[in-house]
Amino acid sequence: MPPQHLKKYKAYPTVDLLDRQWPNRRITEAPIWCSVDLRDGNQALSTPMNIEQKLTMFTLLVEIGFKEIEVGFPSASQLEFDFIRTLIEKKLIPDDVTIQVLTQAREHLIVRSMDSLRGAKRAVVHMYNSTSPAQREIVFGKTKDEIKAIAVEGTRLIKSLAEQMGDTEIGYEYSPESFTATELDYALEICQAVIDTWHPTTDHPIVINLPSTVELSTPNIYADRIEWFGRHIKPREAIIISVHTHNDRGCAVAAAELAVMGGAQRVEGALFGNGERSGNMDLLTMALNLYAQGVDCKLNLSNMPHIAEVYQQCTGMDIHPRHPWVGDLVYTAFSGSHQDAIQKGLKHHAEHPRDYWDVPYIPIEPSDIGRTFEGVIRINSQSGKGGVSYILEKEVGIQIPKWMQPDFGLAVQKISDSTRRELQPSEIHDAFDRTYLLNDNLLKKYKIVSGSSTTSLEAEVVIDGRPVAFNAEGNGPVDAFIAGVAQVAGVHVAVTNYAEHALTKGADAQAIAFVEVIANGRVVYGAGSDPNISAASIKAVVSAINRI
Repeated sequence: MPPQHLKKYKAYPTVDLLDRQWPNRRITEAPIWCSVDLRDGNQALSTPMNIEQKLTMFTLLVEIGFKEIEVGFPSASQLEFDFIRTLIEKKLIPDDVTIQVLTQAREHLIVRSMDSLRGAKRAVVHMYNSTSPAQREIVFGKTKDEIKAIAVEGTRLIKSLAEQMGDTEIGYEYSPESFTATELDYALEICQAVIDTWHPTTDHPIVINLPSTVELSTPNIYADRIEWFGRHIKPREAIIISVHTHNDRGCAVAAAELAVMGGAQRVEGALFGNGERSGNMDLLTMALNLYAQGVDCKLNLSNMPHIAEVYQQCTGMDIHPRHPWVGDLVYTAFSGSHQDAIQKGLKHHAEHPRDYWDVPYIPIEPSDIGRTFEGVIRINSQSGKGGVSYILEKEVGIQIPKWMQPDFGLAVQKISDSTRRELQPSEIHDAFDRTYLLNDNLLKKYKIVSGSSTTSLEAEVVIDGRPVAFNAEGNGPVDAFIAGVAQVAGVHVAVTNYAEHALTKGADAQAIAFVEVIANGRVVYGAGSDPNISAASIKAVVSAINRI
């Protein structure tokens, strides 16, 4: 971009807070969560949810464990109003859940919003008005005092109407919209005026929501603003400071986390970060960030596939495969070194159970959120020997010895390079069979006769297309076979590594053997399978010879 364009932009102001405390704090308990999926998230959809979809989403949010849910903007449309009435009239709101509605600071909109809540056990009215210089001067053409008066008059009206709501308990939340673009001292002034009008107590606190309606700064400056605000607003013990961070700079989760360290007690956001422009703060990401640090996130996220499915059905939105914690590819590794580390980590965790989770590249145990290790290791041209061997062992029980893994890894990589795509587990199994097990046509028949000190072997092999029979002796079947091949074919073989294991159990059990041999001066590898382990060993040598 042309350097002269930079003159259009200016750095965001810092906060004079030399004794800031938040950098030394840790989040040790979950904040109060408030989902705005049914309001802020819904308004950002190209096709907003209908009543049935909103009811399904509300049910999901309750199942997850949200105790505060912003259910809509009742003055915006009849559908929004009807949805809230449906929740109340059909008694779909659990006793421990508080619904919340949003309204602008305008009299007829406030009255309409209050009407939507009649009959509810408990509800919060969330009022906002724009406070930033650009909004004051360009959009509304009003002074600071006039903007403050709008907030105060709206608060006074809600307070008056709340007293006429009968058995419905009304709480209050106020947001100076565009808090991040508003002068900090003025944001404090207008919020203090609202508080002084509402008269909150410790038993009935007010929620002051300080949104980054547009994310304009690094998260640390937002945390400074929250800490500064908390030090100056009064009476602090009767105020719940809430944050609502947007993701314009890609830092909404970090900003919310640092804001909590700065003193915020409540966090608004949406599932999977749905919201205007770059989205809202992702509630699931922040909650699982806490969980991964051993903090009870106070939400039930044990069935993440179900949460994702309902979200996608209701919103029509996709979830990025790399979405933190829950994307389809999050518990997948393509890199060879990652695959090897994961394979070893999972095996060590299984063999040495302990109270804490510590597997490389996987910060939480996927089963905690309803995911599995299926597809943890996937194979493409970037994959390594460890991942390939993991897939083979997991799918069909073939445990390739470590000294043979590079050879098979190279064979799989050639296939992946030629196909230029990811290989499925069945293709990897087929590749192993073609590379090692299906090339034993050199051996036509054999008979092992064990003696007291030596083993005799009668065998028939194919040399240059013609069958050749031989009798040979050795200190075992493999040794006898090697001696016979050298005798009739002039192929001199020395076994330098050997491994075996059972593939299956029972009367028809299969065994598999692996060999590393030096044949005619060249290192080659082979494998053989047979119910008889001696036969499997001979077939493994045959496999290696055939690969020369």
